[in-house]
Parts: sequence; C-alpha cells; structure tokens
Amino acid sequence: MKSGFIGIVGRPNVGKSTLMNSMLGEKIAITSAKPQTTLNRITGIYTDLEYEDGEGIQMIFLDTPGIHKPHNKLGAAINETAVNTLDGVDVILLIVDGTQDFGKGDEAVLQLLEKAACPCLLAVNKTDLISPEEYLTLYNRYETTGIFDDIYGVSALKGDNVRMLRDRLAGYMQDGPMYYPEDIATNHPERFIVSEIIREKLMHYLKEEVPHGVFVEIESFEEPEDGDGITEIGAVIYCEKKSHKGIIIGKNGNKLKGVGKAARKDIEALIGGKVYLSLWVKVKENWRDSERTIRNWGYKDDR
Repeated sequence: MKSGFIGIVGRPNVGKSTLMNSMLGEKIAITSAKPQTTLNRITGIYTDLEYEDGEGIQMIFLDTPGIHKPHNKLGAAINETAVNTLDGVDVILLIVDGTQDFGKGDEAVLQLLEKAACPCLLAVNKTDLISPEEYLTLYNRYETTGIFDDIYGVSALKGDNVRMLRDRLAGYMQDGPMYYPEDIATNHPERFIVSEIIREKLMHYLKEEVPHGVFVEIESFEEPEDGDGITEIGAVIYCEKKSHKGIIIGKNGNKLKGVGKAARKDIEALIGGKVYLSLWVKVKENWRDSERTIRNWGYKDDR
C-alpha cells in the first residue's frame, strides 16, 4: 500500500474544490462561482486497491480555503488554515485560474511555497477558456520560478487532464498505511456535510456580500429507527445583520424555501433516504470579527 497527503492551495475562486471533486470522482467539497466558498479544510480520500498491479494506493487531499488579504478575524483564521496545510503534507498542489492575470496575490502565494519542505506541482485551471498562447505565457511565468516539479493545464469542470494530474500526484505517495476505510471519500461527519450543502445553496441564492456572513449550524439530526422512515434535520442559518435576515428569507419566505428545497434534494442523495428539513434564520452581529465565535464554530486552526 502506498499512501500520503496532498495539500491543495491557491487563491479564492480558482477551482480548488471543483478539481478535488473531479479527482475523487464524487462531490465532497461545495462549489460556487463566488470567492471564499471553502471556509474549512475539507478532506477528500481517494482509494484504489487495484492500483498498479494490485498494489493499493490511498491519497488524502486537503482542500483549503483561498489564500487572500483578510478583512476580518474570520479571514485571518481561514488564511491560517490554508498556510498551516503547507506543513505535514507529502506534496503541495497549487491551483491557479488560467483566465486571470498574474498579480500580487499570486506573488504572495509563491513566496509561501518557496519555504515549503515538500515537492510542489502546479495546475493551471480553466484551460478550456484560454488560448494555447495564453497558457504558454502563464506556464513560462511559473516555470521560471523553479518552485514546481511539474505544471499541468487542466479543466476541473470538464475533466481535461485531471486523471493525468492525479496519476502524477500518486507518484509522490510512499509505502505506508491505509489511513481510512476503502469505502469512504471523506472523514467529515454527515452533519458537517449537510451544513455545507445548505451553505452552498445559500451561496447560489444570495447576493454578493451576504453569503460570506452566514454560518449554518445543525441543531438536530434524527434518523428513523426502522431505517426506512424520514430523517428529520433542523438547521439554523446565522447572519450578521437584520437586513441580511430579510434577504435570506425573501418575500413570503420564497428564497428560504428555495434554499431548503435545493438542499433537501442533495441531502437525500447523500444519506440515501427521505429528509424533512427545517430551516431558521437568526442574527449574530459581526460574528466574523469575534475570536470566540470563529473558534467555537470550528474556523480557527489550533494546530
């Protein structure tokens, strides 16, 4: 058995979660077109017991929040989570958006990677949206840094070159244990994944600023005793302002109903059964600048 850990890093909204989901072959991390969708470190587990003539392999992907200039304590905390991931992994995979010009934020990420004690690979994402000349310009810009063992052009959304990249990452795995059972794709409990599904739907339904000020807490999760009934889930959506509460609920409650309906569909697919989902909206002012709150809600990396 070969196994190891892969840290996925990059700036916000470059497609880190989409790429991890594509390499795993199933959806583990939530995605949206808005930046800072991922707020926690998400673990994705790829296991193939028949890899290379029966020698098994297990690759543990750590999908991190986007590295950015923080504007509040939550931003600082999730930045810390991403940076801490650079320590203790076997290989680092940097994702960049091929449609975006190289900027100061990219330079800051490269400065972090220069200090890394493990090999680094680069994936230029969204190559289906750029010309070969644009890709070559980016390739040359990053290749001259001397930081990367390999550079790949990929489309996480379409799957272009994703398997090739995954095979290259597999080459960095070492003889070791199987850390997780072969039939799981993440070590996160169902309650966490359910909260993330609800937050993803909020991302899709809400205006630009509101999504980053919401937190979803699962208050109840009651599974049927006979295994064939309905799982009853109660969740609270916290927001920072009273005006945001009105936006989330929407006229006649229509927006909240839409979020609930979309979330319930995905949750039922996750647990393989019927779900009754209840959603409430509460205000917790300025929680993103509360050290205690971001720690209690699991955003603070205490490693």
